[in-house]
Order: sequence, then structure tokens, then C-alpha cells
Amino acid sequence: MNKDQRIKKNKEFQQIFKKGKSFANRQFIVYILKSEQTEFRLGLSVSKKVGNAVARNRIKRYIRQTFLELKEELLPNVDYIIIARPQAATLDFHESKKSLEHVLKIARVLPKE
Repeated sequence: MNKDQRIKKNKEFQQIFKKGKSFANRQFIVYILKSEQTEFRLGLSVSKKVGNAVARNRIKRYIRQTFLELKEELLPNVDYIIIARPQAATLDFHESKKSLEHVLKIARVLPKE
């Protein structure tokens, strides 16, 4: 995922939190806001409550990999912020991908089969 696809600035995070819509399940919260970009952007937030640095980085890797695998199916002109809840630390890659797909289908940005 290249640098243009990342949301890094606090101001951008706050704008998406204020104007965007949120959807959640037990492991993840997703904030979604339509934008003028040609491709989607992704912001990640994993609190220290989730685990140590190794666990937090693993969760972020899983989320990025899931978005890379789903990028053809996702809406292109949307900003996404993913917040991992503490339960996400217990998941392996396939479980976290399934959980993310579930919450993205709830948000109607991923087509249901």
C-alpha cells in the first residue's frame, strides 16, 4: 500500500470521525467517509489496551493485507479508518480478515455474495 493510500494526519482523522459514519462488530470499528480521491485511503488505530507492540503491529499488518486483497471489491473514493478492539488481538489472519469483511459488508462498502 503506497503512501497516498494512508491517512496519517490527526486533522484528517478528526474530520472522518466527525463527518463519517461508523459501523462495528466485536473486533473492529470502521469509520467511512466519501472523498474526492480516485482510490481509497486507510487509517489505522490500535490502542495500547489491545496488547504489546508486537501484537499491535501484527493486527495492523493483518488489516493492511486484508485491504490489499479486497482492493478490487472496495469502493474506490472512500476514506476508511479501522479501530481495533482488544478482542482483535486473539485472532489469526484468516479470522481477522473474516471479521473485517463482515463489518465492511455491514457498512455496505463490500458487496455481499
